[in-house]
Amino acid sequence: MSDAAQPTAAEVRAAAEAVKTALDRHLAAVERRSGEDDPDVYDAFNELAAAAEAYDELLYDRYDEVTPFEIPGAEDSLPPYQGPAEPTALSVLIRRDYAVAEPQRLLAQAARVEAADEDATDDDRQAGTLPGAIGLLFGEFEADEIASRHKEFGLEEGDSTLWVTALDEPAEAGEWLEAPFDQSDPQRVVCRFDVSAVFDDEPDGLEDLEDAEDGADPADPDLDGELDYDPDEVVALDDDIDDVEVVDRKRGEPA
Repeated sequence: MSDAAQPTAAEVRAAAEAVKTALDRHLAAVERRSGEDDPDVYDAFNELAAAAEAYDELLYDRYDEVTPFEIPGAEDSLPPYQGPAEPTALSVLIRRDYAVAEPQRLLAQAARVEAADEDATDDDRQAGTLPGAIGLLFGEFEADEIASRHKEFGLEEGDSTLWVTALDEPAEAGEWLEAPFDQSDPQRVVCRFDVSAVFDDEPDGLEDLEDAEDGADPADPDLDGELDYDPDEVVALDDDIDDVEVVDRKRGEPA
């Protein structure tokens, strides 16, 4: 950064004073809080976080120094619920991430589905490419079934989240399909459920030990080399479903 673009010492000191003022306001709001989700405390918390972040940036730009503050992002917390007291409609927002851990398995499963479709023509074939196979499988199976059988499809689970939000009234048919998540309001989230590896407290190696005791995974055929499949083959379901970490609605707090 050039000298001309650097903040002045006065700007850094003004940012430090803003942090002190925000600290006083936050403490005052906490002392007079009316409940766990007091909006004044929430607003004061956000003001303090913004002031601390601004000071940290200016301090670094001017003096190449940092503060010990860790500022939580907006995605780490939800604001107090401000939706209707008696919701008459709900919207459920879901995101699930997967890694394509075994492409050959995914292609094989898609080929099985495609071969079972007697009405499909050569022009309809999609299972020869990964994007086509993914589209075919997600078109054939419900998202919840994909989640419960992900290992069969060569997928590895990543993080997932589910938000239940309150609506004033049901949306009109087709109203939000082009941008399904654009109108989500964090203040209307009734409850939220997250699944992530960061919540897994199981000791390393324990899961592998349990798998060894249970024997070989029936859904792990050898898919190396040329694919060989039977269109009439019945594929067994996986019974294991990961535990769900329930995230209570509360305001994020700095670490």
